[in-house]
Amino acid sequence: MRETGNLYNLYQSLLRSKELTEDVLPFLEAMNAAPDPEDVRKEAAARKEQILKVLGGSDADWANWKWQLKNRIKDSAILAQILGLSDMERKRIDKVSNVYRWAISPYYLSLVGHDYVNSPIYRQSVPDIRELSPGGSLDPMNEALTSPAPCVTRRYPDRMIINVTNQCAMYCRHCQRRRNIGEVDRHSCMEDIAQAMDYVANNTEIRDVLITGGDALLLSNKALKSILTTLDEIPHVEIKRIGTRVPVTMPQRITPDLCEIIRSHPPIYINTQFNHPLEITPDAKAACDRLVEAGAVLGNQAVLLREINDQPHIMRKLCQDLLKIRVRPYYIFHAKDVQGTRHFQTSITEGMDIIRSLRGHTSGLAVPTYIVNAPGGLGKIPLMPNYILQNRKNKMVLKTWEGKIVEIEDRPQL
Repeated sequence: MRETGNLYNLYQSLLRSKELTEDVLPFLEAMNAAPDPEDVRKEAAARKEQILKVLGGSDADWANWKWQLKNRIKDSAILAQILGLSDMERKRIDKVSNVYRWAISPYYLSLVGHDYVNSPIYRQSVPDIRELSPGGSLDPMNEALTSPAPCVTRRYPDRMIINVTNQCAMYCRHCQRRRNIGEVDRHSCMEDIAQAMDYVANNTEIRDVLITGGDALLLSNKALKSILTTLDEIPHVEIKRIGTRVPVTMPQRITPDLCEIIRSHPPIYINTQFNHPLEITPDAKAACDRLVEAGAVLGNQAVLLREINDQPHIMRKLCQDLLKIRVRPYYIFHAKDVQGTRHFQTSITEGMDIIRSLRGHTSGLAVPTYIVNAPGGLGKIPLMPNYILQNRKNKMVLKTWEGKIVEIEDRPQL
C-alpha cells in the first residue's frame, strides 16, 4: 500500500512539474527569439566607434563622464551622421525641438541598434512628432501647489523631495518634469537649497528625504557632499534617497570619488530607472556594482511605456535581469498624463495584465508594485489584480496566481 501511495505521489509530482514547465515555455520562446546578447554588444561597440569618430573623441574621453555630458548629441545633423536619418526625420526632430528640448549622451546613443526606428533606446531619447499632439498637462502632479519652500515637493506626512537641478544626461521623451528642462542646464542655487534644508530641519516629522531633479548625480561631488552632510546633521532625518538615471544613461558618472561620498553618508537608497532589458549593459552593471559596494541600496522605478516595455515578456526579462545586477524592481509607474507624452501611455488594464503575468510566474523579488499617481498630487495608488473573490463569514474565497479557486478559513475556530 505504501509503495502504491509513493508511486501516486511521484506521478502527481511529475504531472505538476510538466504543468509548470509548460507555463514558462512562452516566455522562453520569446527570449530565444530576442536578439543575441553578444550581437547586441558587438553592435553597441561598433556604434561607439562611429560616435567617437563623428565627435572626435577617444576611448579615454568616452570613459570621462564630463566629456559625455559636454558632448551630448542635441543637433539633428549630428544625429543624422551617426544614424543615417532621412531629411524628413530631421525636419520632424527639429520641429519638435522648437517646443521641447532634447539631448542624448553619447553612451546612451551607442545602444541604438541599426534598426533605430524600432529601438526602445531611440524611442525614449529622440523627439517624436507625436509629442506635438494636443492633450495632457505640463504639471500633472501639481508640484507647483505642493512646494512649501524653494526646491521642495511634499505630498506625504514623513517624507519629501528636494529638486536640486534640471540637468540630465539624457532628456527622456516621457519625462514628467519636462516643464523644468528649459533651454539651459541649471542647478538649484545654494540659497534655495539652504531654505529647503531649513524646511527639513524645522519639520521634525520629516524622516525621509529624496534628492532628485533632473538627475541628482549630475551635481558636482562638492555640492552633493554638502547636501548629504547637512541632512546627516538633522537628527530626525533617518533615510536619504537619491533619484538618478545615470547608471542607465551615463554610467561613467559613477566614479570612485562619487562612491566614496556615498560610502561616507549611510544609509543611502538610490532609485534609478531602467525601462528595457537592452539598457542593462556591462557598463550599467559595473556602475551598479560600484554603488552597491559603496553601501547604497538600489531600487528601480520603471515607467510603463507603449511600444517600449508594454509586453509581459519584456517586463519579466527586465525585472529578472535587474535582480542579476543587484537592483530590486521597486515600482512600475503608470505613465503620467504629461503634455506631449500621450503616445507613450497604456491603459491601466494593460498594466494590471503585466503584473498578473509576473505574480507567481517569476520570483517574488522580481515583482514590483504597479503605481498609478492620483491626479492633483494626491500621491501614489498601488494596484494589483483582485485575488479576493468572496468574503464570507469566517471564510475567504481566493484566486491563486494560476486562476485556481480556493477557500480558506479566515479565522480558525478556537
